[in-house]
Amino acid sequence: MKRNLVPSSNFIRLLKRINKKHPELENTILKILEILSHNPFDSRLKTHKLKAKFEGCYSCVVGYDLRILIKFIDKFDNETKSKSEDILLLTIGKHDEVY
Repeated sequence: MKRNLVPSSNFIRLLKRINKKHPELENTILKILEILSHNPFDSRLKTHKLKAKFEGCYSCVVGYDLRILIKFIDKFDNETKSKSEDILLLTIGKHDEVY
């Protein structure tokens, strides 16, 4: 099941900054986002649950020192009477910047 990726304004701002400083990462980030939408727990992403101030959030790996913080959001469609799950993209950045 493919999930919708919902980028926060913070994620969009930081992604633009990363793409400007490191344009060579753009394709890698797009590939990771595609994998994330299809299977957020794909072993290539190393997705793991966070604790403490990031309770309820997950982190996945883009590259050696680049992380994406996400949160799963349950959504109910009144028209089709079905439940689905979106992925909120909270932030992206180097390990030390994100945590």
